[in-house]
Amino acid sequence: MPDLLIELFGEEIPARMQADAAGHLQKAVTNALVERGCLYEGARALVTPRRLALSVHGLPVATPDITEERKGPRVGSPDGAIQGFLKASGLASIDQAKIESDPKKGEFYVAVIEKPGRPTAEVIAEILPAIVRSFPWPKSMRWGAASTSTASLRWVRPLHSIVCTFGPETEDPEVIRFDIDGIASGDVTQGHRFMASGPIKVKRLDDYVAKLEAANVVADPEARKSRILADAQNLCFAQGYELVEDEGLLNEVAGLVEWPVVLMGDFEEAFLAIPDEVIRATIRANQKCFVVRDPKTGRLASRFVLTANLEARDGGKAIVAGNEKVIRARLADALYFYQTDQRPLPDFEDKGKPLDQRMAKLRALNVVFHEKLGTQGERVDRIKALAREIAPRVGADAGLAERAAELAKADLMTEVVGEFPEVQGLMGRKYALLQGEAESVAIAIEDHYRPQGPNDRVPTEPTAIAVALADKLDTLTGFWRIDEKPTGSKDPFALRRAALGVIRLIVENGLKLPLSSIPGFTADLLAFFHDRLKVSLREKGQRHDLVDAVLASGDRNDDLLAVVRRIEALAELLATEDGKNLLAGTKRAANILRIEEKKDGVSYDGAPDAALIHAAGLPEERALFGLLQSAAGHARDHVAREDFAGAMKVLGELRPAVDAFFDKVTVNAEDPAVRANRLRLLGELRTATAAVADFSRIEG
Repeated sequence: MPDLLIELFGEEIPARMQADAAGHLQKAVTNALVERGCLYEGARALVTPRRLALSVHGLPVATPDITEERKGPRVGSPDGAIQGFLKASGLASIDQAKIESDPKKGEFYVAVIEKPGRPTAEVIAEILPAIVRSFPWPKSMRWGAASTSTASLRWVRPLHSIVCTFGPETEDPEVIRFDIDGIASGDVTQGHRFMASGPIKVKRLDDYVAKLEAANVVADPEARKSRILADAQNLCFAQGYELVEDEGLLNEVAGLVEWPVVLMGDFEEAFLAIPDEVIRATIRANQKCFVVRDPKTGRLASRFVLTANLEARDGGKAIVAGNEKVIRARLADALYFYQTDQRPLPDFEDKGKPLDQRMAKLRALNVVFHEKLGTQGERVDRIKALAREIAPRVGADAGLAERAAELAKADLMTEVVGEFPEVQGLMGRKYALLQGEAESVAIAIEDHYRPQGPNDRVPTEPTAIAVALADKLDTLTGFWRIDEKPTGSKDPFALRRAALGVIRLIVENGLKLPLSSIPGFTADLLAFFHDRLKVSLREKGQRHDLVDAVLASGDRNDDLLAVVRRIEALAELLATEDGKNLLAGTKRAANILRIEEKKDGVSYDGAPDAALIHAAGLPEERALFGLLQSAAGHARDHVAREDFAGAMKVLGELRPAVDAFFDKVTVNAEDPAVRANRLRLLGELRTATAAVADFSRIEG
């Protein structure tokens, strides 16, 4: 079966756009082929800085013949309806239609339309120009003489050539001919910009990849990444160092080169006085280079690793020297910023230590946090008050929590954070230690932003927990107060992330912190937290119906730790046979009660008549009544002690009595008094299980 090879070759594609572009090309082409009946066996997209390529293998030579039947008007319909049918179905006369009968509608015309298959090459020539012209680049341009027309081709950078070949492995493929704004398709591409010369004629994927490799182009981005990483690790190991791996930087660098060549440079050891994180941020941001660790000290070494795009005649000496020059200049700036931050701040020297001076400047500048929520200084005051209130509940010292909250935002006014915003918090911790703050205060300054995502670590030091909670809860209650809530996919103030952060802080640290006790916390904000909790638990594999069942019980739903533990205990119960059967019996009882209560217009929540049960009840009825009297109380006692597993165990022991009751007892007895009493007994079962969850919301 034939294979298709496409390459769109031009000027450099920004690294950040390459993966999405390759994915779109594959999806757009394969979807268009399938829509036209061209099914395929597999597809593979490749991308380098100068080219997008796609191979689709196992395509048919032609699309299949298709027979369609189109139903027309009834026999004897007006001529206008007949003529419209003929035109729509492509028939010359009504004699070409067949007649079918319907028992209800009578006889009607049916057009049988034969659509012969088309050569796949013809289909490809039809779809590719449209895909190229409508390609969704985040930014695109027109170029050359044709750029004067708004109808001319737009591409991320000027497009030079198009490869489009199609054919079986056993033969030389044909070129599928088409033209896009004067760029004609062919079977010729180019190798490396500097290390290869002359055109390269290609056939299919394996031939394409091999010939590009020979022309100093690694077409597969994963292969480039693997080569860069392995060469960098080996180069560092040979020098007695360790590479500080960086997946994001690796992806970016692999998108900047077609022929990766890894080299090592150095800088003066005096720059190691700068915090490692700042050195890394400087070298990464300015030169897209990796930093190197000294395994003997655990700190960074005065080395860096760069990835060139060619094998230079001098072995890369000039490339390394150029990078060293830029990095030394940037590190000199970083060292100046770092030292400046530790000196007195002009006009604020009387405001205490360096961080206190920066905080005083932040207040004096009246930097606005939000027009309806005041300045950053006012927000810090709210966080301080809330951190002081939360501190005793999480085992933290109130004074230390307040001090950490006071300094938490001060590093926003430092030179280093102004240059590298990604190190905010981190620099606050370092500067706090340098000015003699308690270690717990310094940790809290760094960690109060955390967790910032599902994979970010959660603070565990009590002072940090208090300030992190205060920071996020102030944000949430504040935006709820001014009615700025997330809507649909829009969440400009990252309130969903803040709520998930609070949930993780509470649950992963095992905190008893009822949210309704937080000043400004509202019922609809609690509902928002419940929605976020559902998302969090679903991502961990927990059933959504169990979450709904526990939340619907309405008991202490603002205590997120208790809610989560109750859900976990319920899941463990329902994983057992006793739990599954108890669920079935309880749901049966709930269904009976729902029907009968609606019919009778009363609620059967009252206590059953014990005397009537003992006098007229069946043995199974008396057994269930006796167990329920003790089980309900014991379950409530266990829940009060937050022993949810114990509560579930007590309920699980009801299973045999519930099974026997439904097996032997007729609930809707002829005697109205007995019937009502048995319904109240089922009400007791509903009440007993409701101590831990609303079983009616559980599926299955």
